[in-house]
Amino acid sequence: MQIVEVNDPKTAKEFLKFPVRLYKNEPNWIRPLDKDVNGVFDPKVNKYFRHGEVCRWLLLDDQGKTIGKIAAFINKKTVNKDNDQPTGGVGFFDCVNDQAAANLLFETGKKWLEDRDIEAMDGPINFGDRDNWWGLLVDGYDRPPNYQCNYHFPYYRDLFEKYGFQLFFKQFTFGRDIMDPLSERLYEKAEIANRDKDYSFRHIEKKQLKKYAEDFRTIYNDAWARHPGVAEMTSTQANAIIKKLKPIMDEKIMWFGYHKDQPVGFYINIPELNQVFKHVNGKLDLLGKLKFLYHKLMKTNKKMIGLVFGISPDHQGKGVDGALIMAIRDVLQETYLRYEQLEMNWIGDFNPKMIKVVEQVGGDVVKTHHTYRYLFDREKKFERMPIKN
Repeated sequence: MQIVEVNDPKTAKEFLKFPVRLYKNEPNWIRPLDKDVNGVFDPKVNKYFRHGEVCRWLLLDDQGKTIGKIAAFINKKTVNKDNDQPTGGVGFFDCVNDQAAANLLFETGKKWLEDRDIEAMDGPINFGDRDNWWGLLVDGYDRPPNYQCNYHFPYYRDLFEKYGFQLFFKQFTFGRDIMDPLSERLYEKAEIANRDKDYSFRHIEKKQLKKYAEDFRTIYNDAWARHPGVAEMTSTQANAIIKKLKPIMDEKIMWFGYHKDQPVGFYINIPELNQVFKHVNGKLDLLGKLKFLYHKLMKTNKKMIGLVFGISPDHQGKGVDGALIMAIRDVLQETYLRYEQLEMNWIGDFNPKMIKVVEQVGGDVVKTHHTYRYLFDREKKFERMPIKN
């Protein structure tokens, strides 16, 4: 077997093509957009290159046929944040069902990280935000992946765990039918918040996106940047996220909560894009764009994804979560009958409070992903992600 670094157009193209061949008989796999994968490794596109670096490789068999791929990366903003040792990551892993092949890929990423004074690696993760390409699918193979989410074969779990990766945290994706009832507890929470006239709740307006980008950044940093491994979001990053969402956003499913006009909570949903992109075979060329436009105009997508939910700590326990959810319920179940299904973006098992909120929304865990960690010092005590109080 031979490791080949991806460093030219030919190997970059093979990095995209190998999964297409590997998953060709898997009906639930949806090919990611080529531009999305390429963007992760393009310094002109991926902002994480400002404070990080990445390398990727192909694995060839003795006949020169690709049998695996992997990437390794360092985010200098989070490499030491809330970690007992400098920690990098590996991701974009695909491999035939061969432990020796997988081990060689993992060892390649490990050595590259060690050469940069890294002492552990998480995987499979993203050279970017946690809501994309994060975690190994271990349950929910009967469902197609959501946009920019990982789908894997069941044997991948063995490849990771037999190499020595240990479970760092679990990621749960909850799903439900839109018209299913909500729990009585949510109605009670909403009533508590709505009695306080200083609270207000509204969906976004595209004509004020700059304001909502800043509101999003404020709440995100207050509610999420306290989590281990999560860096604070800048105004530039927030505006880039909102700008990226603009072409596909649906104003009526993106909600914010305010206290005395100060942003304190958000519940951001978007149309589930893979329900459209599954028709373009990874190519957003002219034909792909026409297909995308057709399905968007015809509203063929009946599924939405709960992208992110957050409440500022000072306003937790005051019913704000319930009021946000009930506000969007009133629209989706009574006046805006656009969607039939909802899946929530993953929630870590280290966040039991958020899991409790989602359980009140209803639905079941429909997918489970694992984020693993591998300590290079095999004698060092391993600890899982701490529970967020």
